[in-house]
Amino acid sequence: EKIEFNSKNYEKIEFIYGIAIKEIKHKLEILKEEYKMFYDYDLIDHISERIKSKESISKKMTKKGIDFTYSKMIENINDIAGVRVICPLKKDIYTIRKLITNLPGIKILKEKDYITNPKKSGYSSYHMILEVPVTLSKNSVYVKVEVQIRTMAMDFWASLEHKMKYKNNKDASKNVSKELVQCAKIVNKLDNKMLLLNS
Repeated sequence: EKIEFNSKNYEKIEFIYGIAIKEIKHKLEILKEEYKMFYDYDLIDHISERIKSKESISKKMTKKGIDFTYSKMIENINDIAGVRVICPLKKDIYTIRKLITNLPGIKILKEKDYITNPKKSGYSSYHMILEVPVTLSKNSVYVKVEVQIRTMAMDFWASLEHKMKYKNNKDASKNVSKELVQCAKIVNKLDNKMLLLNS
């Protein structure tokens, strides 16, 4: 069936992705509170979420040459539902990653470590594509959610880089790109220093 972004069918799909976000966010909030209560440690600073915009989905499908059908969208676009977990220290990223892999019922489809291997732009974050079980009145389905885990410093860099890209018509000049890579290196040094101070 062809995608109609303004149809009731699309709203239903969005609703199900929204439930998947609530499910994983709830589990992460519990972990956050547990670490505070039992270990007096702020493992997670905050959690944010979003559903990918119709424009972004459409662009991504066009770019990848994917047929505009609901089944192809669900199969190929892994980040329609997105959750971002922001933590204080670099080591916390791997603790959170391990805790997520141990969550009952959650399937891990894919992982990408952009902390050990940052992108050329300097972007650093840990990405996980999960399948989250969503229980509805008549059936249960697995829904894909992308989880990004990063430190506050990495998040600060990423949000500024995003703003600058859009300000410069998405085509940041070579000088700006170079400066951003330099800033990313400084952010990494800062993260490493904070880790030492906290060890």
